[in-house]
Amino acid sequence: MSALLGSAPRETFMTQSPFTFEANGLVLAVRLTPRAGRTGLDGVRKQADGRPVLSLRVAAPPVEGAANAALTAFVAKSLGLRKAEVTLVSGETSRTKRLHLSGDPQMLAARVQTWLDGEARLGG
Repeated sequence: MSALLGSAPRETFMTQSPFTFEANGLVLAVRLTPRAGRTGLDGVRKQADGRPVLSLRVAAPPVEGAANAALTAFVAKSLGLRKAEVTLVSGETSRTKRLHLSGDPQMLAARVQTWLDGEARLGG
């Protein structure tokens, strides 16, 4: 019984965050809008199934991987990572994507949260 109670807060945290922890980093769920007026973060949104995703937009068009390249470069720059530390793991031709962020999972989670908090203060 105590094992169930002990897992509840983490499970709640995980369902409210657009990322999941892995041994070698984080997987970030993203909803991308290509060909936007400007590149930026729009905050966390819920998909129709209730899962949270990070809503991002890029100015690049969805042609020949340009939007995906802009996405990984923007996420890397925003989180202070090298471009090689941000890789697209699924959703190459979809608006819903999964990015793997390489590094210490706790440090990366803190950086993502700081990024989200900063955008919330700026009005996003």
